[in-house]
Amino acid sequence: MTENSLATMPVTTLRGVGTQLASKLARLGIATVQDLLFHLPLRYMDRTRITPIGALQPNSDVVIEGQLRGCDVVQGRRRSLMCRLQDHTGTVTLRFFHFSNAQRENLTRGGHLRCFGDVRRGRSGLELYHPEYQFLDQHQPPPLQPYLTAVYPAVEGISQARLRTVIEQALLLVSEDSLQELLPDSSELSLLESLQFIHKPPATAPMDQLLTGSHPAQQRLALEELLAHQLSLVQLRQQIQRHPAPSLGAGQALQQQFLTSLPFALTAAQLRVAADIMADLAKPHPMLRLVQGDVGSGKTVVAALAALQAVASGYQAAIMAPTEILAEQHRTNFQSWLEPLGIEVSLLTGKVKGKARERQLQMIGDGSARVVIGTHALFQEGVVFFRLGLTIVDEQHRFGVHQRLALREKGKGDVLPHQLIMTATPIPRTLAMSAYADLDCSTIDELPPGRTPVNTVVLAKNRRPEIIDHIRSACANGRQAYWVCTLIEESDVLEAQAAEATADELHLLLPELQIGLVHGRQKPAEKAATMERFKQGNIQLLVATTVIEVGVDVPNASLMIIEDPERLGLAQLHQLRGRVGRGKLESHCVLLYSPPLSKQGSERLSIMRQTNDGFRIAEKDLELRGPGEVLGTRQTGEMSLRIADLQRDSHLLPEVKRLARQLLETSPHTTNLIIQRWLGDGERYGQV
Repeated sequence: MTENSLATMPVTTLRGVGTQLASKLARLGIATVQDLLFHLPLRYMDRTRITPIGALQPNSDVVIEGQLRGCDVVQGRRRSLMCRLQDHTGTVTLRFFHFSNAQRENLTRGGHLRCFGDVRRGRSGLELYHPEYQFLDQHQPPPLQPYLTAVYPAVEGISQARLRTVIEQALLLVSEDSLQELLPDSSELSLLESLQFIHKPPATAPMDQLLTGSHPAQQRLALEELLAHQLSLVQLRQQIQRHPAPSLGAGQALQQQFLTSLPFALTAAQLRVAADIMADLAKPHPMLRLVQGDVGSGKTVVAALAALQAVASGYQAAIMAPTEILAEQHRTNFQSWLEPLGIEVSLLTGKVKGKARERQLQMIGDGSARVVIGTHALFQEGVVFFRLGLTIVDEQHRFGVHQRLALREKGKGDVLPHQLIMTATPIPRTLAMSAYADLDCSTIDELPPGRTPVNTVVLAKNRRPEIIDHIRSACANGRQAYWVCTLIEESDVLEAQAAEATADELHLLLPELQIGLVHGRQKPAEKAATMERFKQGNIQLLVATTVIEVGVDVPNASLMIIEDPERLGLAQLHQLRGRVGRGKLESHCVLLYSPPLSKQGSERLSIMRQTNDGFRIAEKDLELRGPGEVLGTRQTGEMSLRIADLQRDSHLLPEVKRLARQLLETSPHTTNLIIQRWLGDGERYGQV
């Protein structure tokens, strides 16, 4: 049997896999036997030893054995079946919220059980909720598992036991001949040995290595997975750059006119990055450049210079923002900068409807709108550009790769627009090397003069009355303030309710202040009107959810209170804090937490107090939360890794880059096999 046959052998050839199970496996990206082999465990459970009931600890997975001492249906907030299991060391409760009459009748007093489950503190002491169990013949109990039990990523309708059964069948079909070694350098462990170990680690496996991902088998697979992602992104870049792009060589006179009209001079870092972009835009193949810079470093002005180069060369520029608030902010800035130069700026967001939308679409289509600003509405089907030469994606971490590629498709025919991607969430070097291998990277690494560092303090909620007094005093002196409400649940409704309740409370406590409210459930026009009143100084205190994270620029706002900051990631806290300190006023950010803080929560708030440096914060965020969160890819599916971890495995990245170069030069066929093995045909970052 060859690897190719494993890669094409459908899962339905395995025993017990019919069309229904196959369709559920397809939701996990599993179609073939090879896909099953590379569906890797998230973690392991130890079913290789029995734990005495008297030695149970909360929050641990255990195997226990004992005799049933009775089962009763208990009518509480939720009806449940509770059974008492006893061994010679103690007694524990088994609790079932979902049970049948047959199950209740089976679990009779005196029966002997072996159970596996998670120990929790419950109303009756230690409890196992819905444990797996089997009845025992006391004289001849079945043997314990000889290896650790894998726990796999799953979807509704597929149990872990079912997944293990089909993966075990796949492992029986594989051999050294059928699983080709694709890495040019031999490892101490073969690919087959690594996979067999990962799926079924022996009972003697070093659990500390498995938990930290440092076992040689995990590292062998992580290297190949990171290589697959790197190769896919580099291939994507090569494919894009084979297409022509408009050579945008004009614009120096218009850019100079623009720079002269600004009330400030650009920093050396802004000029350096602008020069990189100018050089790229003049080339006849597509620019693919990421510009990162800390909050307030002046990325928007650099984007305006790029847009002017496109306009002066006879093309349109499109700027995509993740929220309507940020799109409105960009429209305001670009209109004030470009309309005096005779350049029409258009806005297209979800709230632009009816006749107004038709008019905007016509201006975009006939080319009278030279600079087009919008949200994801820009890449909808009905939007046709006259002559798109440049796309600018702001706050790129809010968009998936596929979304930014969709905007690229708005070019005409085979000619692709240039692409500039911006982020104010600095990307740690390890991520930039791997997650953005398709992009050149420029960094605006200095802030404009006059930006005042924000003084950050961390206070417990019992200091709330002092904060209220501080707001009263600051606003009496002509300042403005933000009060940001956060929620653990990702629910617009609950978030809006929390913000409304806070606004009502602050109205009572600060009746002399004009207080505004902004949250995600409001109509866009209502949000925009409130933001405009705040900007004009007619609102002194703005109560908001995290919708104000990006794109709000009110220089007179010098105080921010973030309630329950421990619920947010560092990058988001840094972005929110960046809403103050935008003028010459001394600015403060108060992180008002609910004690007790977890160790990680304490670390996060501590780093915020210590530094305003977005790059240091980004590195710490990566360390604490992992790349899926930092990149925002949990939602976008941009870089979902099966076994590799960008932070943990960053030491592999130089080797990954070396292998990628070697394979692309010497073995393009192997390159495609590695990508196919790890990413499949449908999971590329983009097809051109």
